[in-house]
Amino acid sequence: MMAHALLQTWPEDDRDLLPLALWDAAAIAEATGGVASGSFQVSGVEMDSRDVREGDLFVALRGEAMDGHRFLEAAFANGAAAALVDREVPYPHVRVADTTAALHALAAASRRRADAVRIGVTGSVGKTGVKEAIFAALDRSSRGAAHRSVRSYNNHVGVPLSLARMPARSRYGVFEMGMNHAGEIDVLTGHVQPHVAVVTTIAPAHIENLGSEEAIADAKAEIFGGLGEGGIAVIPADSPHFARLRDHALAAGAKICAFGRGPDADMRLLDAIPQGHGGALVTAELNGTRLCYSVSEPGEHWIDNSLCVMAAVHAAGGDLAAAGLALAEMGGLKGRGARHRIEVPGGKATLIDESYNANPASMRATLRQLGQTPAGRRIAVLGAMKELGDFSARFHEQLAEPIGAANIDHVVLVGEEMRPLYRHLGKEAAAVLGNGGTFAHCASAADAIEALEEYGLTAGDAVLVKGSNSVGLGALVARLTGAN
Repeated sequence: MMAHALLQTWPEDDRDLLPLALWDAAAIAEATGGVASGSFQVSGVEMDSRDVREGDLFVALRGEAMDGHRFLEAAFANGAAAALVDREVPYPHVRVADTTAALHALAAASRRRADAVRIGVTGSVGKTGVKEAIFAALDRSSRGAAHRSVRSYNNHVGVPLSLARMPARSRYGVFEMGMNHAGEIDVLTGHVQPHVAVVTTIAPAHIENLGSEEAIADAKAEIFGGLGEGGIAVIPADSPHFARLRDHALAAGAKICAFGRGPDADMRLLDAIPQGHGGALVTAELNGTRLCYSVSEPGEHWIDNSLCVMAAVHAAGGDLAAAGLALAEMGGLKGRGARHRIEVPGGKATLIDESYNANPASMRATLRQLGQTPAGRRIAVLGAMKELGDFSARFHEQLAEPIGAANIDHVVLVGEEMRPLYRHLGKEAAAVLGNGGTFAHCASAADAIEALEEYGLTAGDAVLVKGSNSVGLGALVARLTGAN
């Protein structure tokens, strides 16, 4: 009787009336203006036949060099339930005039049908980690009703794809937005139309295309243009471009929630006590209320990231206690800070995997983190930082200072862009590597593997691997972890 009474008083939620399937044929056809070949349901949406899982809708996109229709057979062999196509095919499908336009239409329909608070995340550094942390916090407090873009699906295809994947019953959606040129964020925020727009930081990433940090700030600020009435801009109070970002947000009609350490911060750091595992116990203040939580991720930059996460969760109406628990439990992301204990002669060494991305700001942050990591020896394998244009030689050479400050014993530099730093270390080795450290330069990731094997890792070493993804240092990580 007690259970029956509780069921009778269970609170009603309009979301309970929404379909459990992600999409069915009729809904896809209505959203895209297409014609369905029959009745079907799908549980996911995918554009790469290699990543298709059982029950997915495969979107056969057409590009300048590739036509997704060529991979229909592979997609259905991997378990696709149906396809979005621009021609008749011998599989369950919805036929449309243009599959790219249809994906955008499906994304818009997904945005409209889900009564979800949408959070857009951009920034020069840290956007993927911050996006994952915001998702973890909101997913915990909503008991699994949060959605986010996976991996780094943050471009003109990845963002609408991530929207199309959002279940109708979602309470929150967290979407990463990336850019290489001015105007790109404007298009992406038009897709998402966020209620909360987050800028993690401004740094000289993609400066080759934009020319200055001010121009980068302006391009990132395009995210505020998607905010509707009552939208909230979460911005870094400690950035030298704070006023520029604030003015852009205010011009878009947004409210401001700033995070940081200075007096302009609404979510303001009061104290951070390092913990033995490399994280920190953080005390912050928001509107006169003190918050205390643990951050499992190591490094000073993750203290700042945590303030950004807390500000975003607060702006989205989420649970700050759940956010604190999520930050305490997060593990490093593959290629973005994941730590491994690897077998080496005599025992184990620590591997810090930052192989997915690199720019001057993130290089400095992770080198500082390596310097704070307890180790018998510290080794850094540093790949080239891409898209720096005419600033490349200067920014690479300037890495000598954080390398020296981190007390690194051996540095392996990878890629032609690292040559200015190699020459600088050759001239200034005594001053920069005051601990008697050594350094080498390699043309490729394959050469770096050989150079590191020749150097020889031993028990107690800490090894940082960081570089732009195109350098291919993920292969080095795979070799060291035994993943290949």
